[in-house]
Amino acid sequence: MELAATQPLECAYSPLLSSQNQGWDFISVEQFQNPSGEGETYYPNEHAICLSLAARPVRFLQIKGGKSHQSLYGKGDISITPAEMPFFARWQGDDHYLHIRIASQFVRRVAEEALALDPDSLELRPEFRTRDPQIESIGLLLLAELQQPQLGSRLYVESLANAFAVHLLRHYAVSPFRPPRAAGELLQHQLLQVLDFIQEHLEQEIKLADLAALVGVSPFHFSHLFKQTTGFSPYQYLLQQRIERAKQLLKQTNYSIMEIALLCGFNSHSHLSKQFRQRMGMSPKAYRDY
Repeated sequence: MELAATQPLECAYSPLLSSQNQGWDFISVEQFQNPSGEGETYYPNEHAICLSLAARPVRFLQIKGGKSHQSLYGKGDISITPAEMPFFARWQGDDHYLHIRIASQFVRRVAEEALALDPDSLELRPEFRTRDPQIESIGLLLLAELQQPQLGSRLYVESLANAFAVHLLRHYAVSPFRPPRAAGELLQHQLLQVLDFIQEHLEQEIKLADLAALVGVSPFHFSHLFKQTTGFSPYQYLLQQRIERAKQLLKQTNYSIMEIALLCGFNSHSHLSKQFRQRMGMSPKAYRDY
């Protein structure tokens, strides 16, 4: 399954979808559908996770970490290959899978900041064929974001990347770790600082790291603190505020819906319309005419 992004195989297998030009930090996602074949991969700076999307089970021989494994891979099965571990696979049948790579340096940072792990002793264990509903869920959310016709929110993708890294560390780290500190709440002046920043930059791409830096905590802890304080994830709150601004502009100005979309941080008419309809139950035009 993990045969897509190494030389010379990256030339032989082109992805159906790729996040390469999406501007995503720390994590890359590609969707592949390959005929029977074999190949090797090696990622010095990324952990690689494959999530099978195959409609019918595919027979695999896999070799990594000095061990070999033969089995059928079906939809929902995953494999994990830590960074710096060579991987070989031979498969029979048409394979359809999602290939997720997450930067090892990013995982080290999350380990230190969010889980009180020593990043110098961090090691992930390889997995051949296993099931993990959380990885499958995050993988499918990343795939859905990749399938959007317009560029997705980096804040949303960064939140998923953080959750993905924490899950890998909690369940696949070789060494045990101390539980993270219980999340409290943002102080009032910290919350106001964050909310003001969001309002002042609604039309721009807002990153989770930017918001976390305002209050001097890690992105992972910031997400927990923000939700504990407001009841919303940072991404949910950002979308809510963008919709509220769109409502104001629709009622108080003569801007076109496309202009309003850009002023509110949406990158297209259709992007605004989709989010607006999901939250308001009507299109922006219907809301303006109501």
